[in-house]
Amino acid sequence: MVVIGVDAHKRMHAAVAVDASGTILPEWKGPNTVSGWHELCTWVTAFAVPRQWGLEGVWNDGRGLAQHLVASGEPLYEVNPRWTAQRRRRARKQGKSDRLHAHAVAQLVREESATLPQVAPDDETVVLDLLTTEREAALAEATRLRNHLHQLLLQTFPDYTDHLPSLTSDAGLQAAETFQRTTPSPLQQQRAAAIRRTAERLRLTLQQAEALAEEIRQLAAVHFAPLTQLCGVQLLTAGALAGILGPGARFKSEAQLAMYAGVAVVERASAGVIRHRLNRGGNRRLNAILYRIALAPARGSNDAGAYLARRRAEGKRWREAMRALKRHLIRAMWRLWQ
Repeated sequence: MVVIGVDAHKRMHAAVAVDASGTILPEWKGPNTVSGWHELCTWVTAFAVPRQWGLEGVWNDGRGLAQHLVASGEPLYEVNPRWTAQRRRRARKQGKSDRLHAHAVAQLVREESATLPQVAPDDETVVLDLLTTEREAALAEATRLRNHLHQLLLQTFPDYTDHLPSLTSDAGLQAAETFQRTTPSPLQQQRAAAIRRTAERLRLTLQQAEALAEEIRQLAAVHFAPLTQLCGVQLLTAGALAGILGPGARFKSEAQLAMYAGVAVVERASAGVIRHRLNRGGNRRLNAILYRIALAPARGSNDAGAYLARRRAEGKRWREAMRALKRHLIRAMWRLWQ
């Protein structure tokens, strides 16, 4: 068995191979290009089979190489940078270099491949992640444009809120697109023109966000409709969840998923009083989605309300009870995702 660890960068990659006993074999460095990936695959053919690969940056700088290796049939494992950082700190030879980093990745895969997530080929979840990210960016841009429009209107027409509909409505947006000023002041005329241009950009951005939302709903309805069985999860939320959870079986248990979501229990006990504080780790985007999901059943579901009441009766504060509810939701989500 030969294990190859790769330290991925934006412009180049470094790879180190180790055998079953941990002995370091020759290393490789090359560009982060298609030709560089082929060169790396040719380089490893000199080693014995079977082979295993470990790669940091599977979803960032190493994305292209990761999918190239998976398409070639190579078993590839995703390595968290924090794990290799811990190994480098415990190593006899201190320091940070591409070679040391790649070696730490290879050693981690050699010792713990059974517990590491294996990278799978891209599927519908990757498409949903792209669409969801683009929609979120469009909504953020719409908020920025709406704020800029509000500022321009205040400078031109300070009491516009008493005469124009809300800018969040279609009528308000239409009023901004046709906004005119009769004053001969060149500055006011240019501000009115800027208001019309900003309103046009805002409408285009909102149309793109709605088109993306419709694509997400259609794709989620076909492949991930079971997630909507959770109270508070609509097709848009199901698409966002599927995009974050990613392709293949990245998580081997609900405990791994809970840790990834940042809702695993962080216990702080002293003098017989047990508290569970906020877990600041994990994917904060997934954690935020879980919190929004938890708010819906907490307000409208008898089961969730009873669960929260039981937790409060145990002496837990509201925030602690909500954290427990998010962990409960992860368990339900895990069953549906399976």
